[in-house]
Amino acid sequence: MPVKPVAGKFRHLPSLHLVLLIVNLMVLLLPLGSIYFLKLYENELIRQTQSELIAQSAFIAAAYKQEVLDILGNANRFDTYGVAIPPRNSGEYYLPVPLELDLAREEILPPRPEGRASKVLADDIALDAGARTTPILVDGQRTTLAGMKVFDYQGIAVAGRLELGQSFAHLPEIRHVIETGEPISTLRKRVFPGSPPLASMSRGAGINVFVTFPVRTEDRLIGIVQVNRTPKDVLKALYASKENVLFGGILVLLVAVGLTAFTAYTISRPIHALIRQTRQLSDGEPDDLLPINQPVTREIASLSESFSGMARTLRHRSDYIRNFAMHVSHEFKTPLTSIQGAVELLQEHIETMTPEKRGQFLANIAEDTDRLNRLVSRLLELARADVIQPLAEPVDILPLFDRFASRYRDQQLKIEIKNGTGEDRLCARIAPEVLETALANLLDNSLQHGASQVRITMDQDDHAVTITVTDDGEGISDANRENIFTPFFTTCREQGGTGLGLSITRSLLEGHHGSIRAADSEKGARFVIMLPLAQ
Repeated sequence: MPVKPVAGKFRHLPSLHLVLLIVNLMVLLLPLGSIYFLKLYENELIRQTQSELIAQSAFIAAAYKQEVLDILGNANRFDTYGVAIPPRNSGEYYLPVPLELDLAREEILPPRPEGRASKVLADDIALDAGARTTPILVDGQRTTLAGMKVFDYQGIAVAGRLELGQSFAHLPEIRHVIETGEPISTLRKRVFPGSPPLASMSRGAGINVFVTFPVRTEDRLIGIVQVNRTPKDVLKALYASKENVLFGGILVLLVAVGLTAFTAYTISRPIHALIRQTRQLSDGEPDDLLPINQPVTREIASLSESFSGMARTLRHRSDYIRNFAMHVSHEFKTPLTSIQGAVELLQEHIETMTPEKRGQFLANIAEDTDRLNRLVSRLLELARADVIQPLAEPVDILPLFDRFASRYRDQQLKIEIKNGTGEDRLCARIAPEVLETALANLLDNSLQHGASQVRITMDQDDHAVTITVTDDGEGISDANRENIFTPFFTTCREQGGTGLGLSITRSLLEGHHGSIRAADSEKGARFVIMLPLAQ
């Protein structure tokens, strides 16, 4: 009976379209999630802020240096002012400062400590130069929103808005610059005052970027510049570019929908086509199921080809079973009808029937019973041939043919064997009893069709052994050539033929990856057997 669709049974399962959409949306959310949770975008904002602060520090250092040099006036004093630091090794004209801040590696220091009362006085030249530089810092701070300070070579604040005259030499950044003469960038936690003096959208982050920059001559440190600013918050930076973010989001969403449609076209559509074919197969539609058109992918194409081949095999097997059942019922019906008729006649007329007549009916019953026994035996052989497992061990077939020649010599059948290979051994991958059964069926057919001589020729190539069996009997007519391997087809039913011998032979050989076919012959019948060669 046809199989009913069971789609309702799986309504609780998500469709492939939904799964693909969810997967693509998850892929879409991965980079957005990494921006927020992995701080990728925030790290870039910090480096952008660091780059801006380095540029500002360099210009402030250049202005302060020029003020100090103007105050010193006498060039001889340049070599003694400030503190000695390691000279630069590079002879390059340009000396860029690399951007090395990284949230994944950088330690975030506590908020910057306040200045301490200095035990020593600030340098007079530094105070004078700082007083000249302070208006520049205050004016620039209005635009850059950055905190700016200038220290003398001792770490005492000499320029800025607050904490002038206090010492910051205890800060690790200041000590680093005093000892090495090299700039340093650090991250510190931000302190949120009640009313920040520089309120802006950039004050949302929880850290401050500090750049501490040396003011130096060739080998003397004459001052220190420190500039700090809070980088933009990630969400506020995205909000500031909301038009671009919205456009990019829509674009990525369209790409995700396009990918979903593409994957649905390449996967879902062919699968639905295969589902329709399975329903056609289960409903028993007579047309052959062909591979689906435009499978798109190799896997779907391979699956469709396999399914189409399976459908053809099942349809062929179904037709074979149906025809086989019809032939079996026909073959069994004839002797059973004859037996039933003879029994009924004996039951009704046994008392008035002559002994000769009774003997004739009993002989008919015995003959029909014997025919039924032969049919049952042949059917069992055919069933075993259909499920036989091929033998993996090689078998030398030459001794087997010699035994056949002597066995059939007593039945007045002359067998001539010709080994065209010239080898002492000819090994095929087949069970010896299978080859014996196949040859016995062919030789029995030759005897039934009046043959007196059979010639067996053997040859081989790189892959197969070829056995040609030719007799001098009645041969096979063109009309019967296509039917000789059909079960129960025989032209010798009166001589006891069942029509199963060649069917059994073909099943046995195909079970061992071999084959048999009827070839043209000027006289008699000719069969060509192909067996896999054993190395």
